[in-house]
Amino acid sequence: MSELREAFEACFGGLAAIGRDPAGGWTRLAWTDEDRAARAWFESEATTRGLTVERDSAGNLWAWWSGGLGTTADPSGDDRLRSPTRGPDAGGSGSAAAAGGAVAVGSHLDTVRGGGAYDGALGVVSGLVAVGELIRRGVEPARPVAVVAFADEEGGRFGVPTFGSRVLGGVLDPADLLERADQDGVTVAEALAAAGIDPGGFGPDPARVGRLAALVELHVEQGRGLVDLGHPVALGTGIWPHGRWRLTLTGEANHAGTTRLADRRDPMLGLAAAVLAARAAATELAAVATVGRVLVEPNSANSVPARVSVWLDARAEQDQTLDWLVTAFQAAVEEAAGRNGLAVALTPESRSPGVELDRDLTARLDACLRATGLEPPALPTAAGHDAGALAAAVPTAMLFVRNPTGASHTPAETAELDDCLTGVRALVAVIEDLACR
Repeated sequence: MSELREAFEACFGGLAAIGRDPAGGWTRLAWTDEDRAARAWFESEATTRGLTVERDSAGNLWAWWSGGLGTTADPSGDDRLRSPTRGPDAGGSGSAAAAGGAVAVGSHLDTVRGGGAYDGALGVVSGLVAVGELIRRGVEPARPVAVVAFADEEGGRFGVPTFGSRVLGGVLDPADLLERADQDGVTVAEALAAAGIDPGGFGPDPARVGRLAALVELHVEQGRGLVDLGHPVALGTGIWPHGRWRLTLTGEANHAGTTRLADRRDPMLGLAAAVLAARAAATELAAVATVGRVLVEPNSANSVPARVSVWLDARAEQDQTLDWLVTAFQAAVEEAAGRNGLAVALTPESRSPGVELDRDLTARLDACLRATGLEPPALPTAAGHDAGALAAAVPTAMLFVRNPTGASHTPAETAELDDCLTGVRALVAVIEDLACR
């Protein structure tokens, strides 16, 4: 067994042992015991490789490899990433050549409820193993390198995706977040305090973000693009705009047996219309829309419900298309509510605009991978990622590793070991090119 394969299997297996859900899959929600165990695993794996671990003011973990450089680069020095094809002064808005000093790789440790073993985890494990491989070879970094584990990327507990990366970059205001509660009534502030984080100090870190020359996130593909194309690794081109909306339909509780149909104000009829409206609008607009969470009150088998809360997840290739989808959905639901005597409220809970990943950095990764013998296709994604959340402030790029099932957010999500190792080797080449020359 090769040293790289052995290192990957040991590292990935350690994380996969945390949060295994008896009901199936993996559950590591942010700031829970399982999440804390995963963060402790990250610190242990990083320190074993000689990396220095720190936590930022948004709760993200950074494992620094800097050799004799220290953990920061001098932003006043000639610390730009030089393009092998465009020269040292190549630039452009958001290009890697115009940024600060450090290179970051990584992803996230949290999962959805009953999710897969690879989502987020593959990127963190690959980052640790890739840096460990370069250290094993005796390579010295010319600029600091960080493996980062972003906090609460999925938003599975508090309903706010890419939480840690967006707080870090100043996109989310902590004052708007700390009183948000999970399904058990625990607020963000309480969860942070239980994890040893002072809610009063929770917030952005513009100095840290400003020190980053590049962020490269490796992620398992959440779809079948690479299966159909026959390649193990792809380059990301961009991320579709997406968002989550909470729909509340209020009717009137009543007896299921004695209340005539004509006298009912049943919010479940509004729910049925909402599900069909989401599907119809997405089909018409070549987008995707999902009603994946429902709360019914009082949730009694022999009662007409009083209220139904529904969460819509909607994504489209263009921001305007997403607006059209939500507008069509709202109109259809309001029409159904009017017919059934219901009150209706649609509230946005999160909205992420479309993201084009950095073209110069992506081109550099493409040249780097082709030099290793790979021929990576270019793929967009409809899934949100921390790289997208920070793309406005940091040059970002993404690598996707083939998922033979195409499934994600489910235990069926997977990746072949050989493809994972191809991804790690690609990341080794990328880190060496960006930070060690």
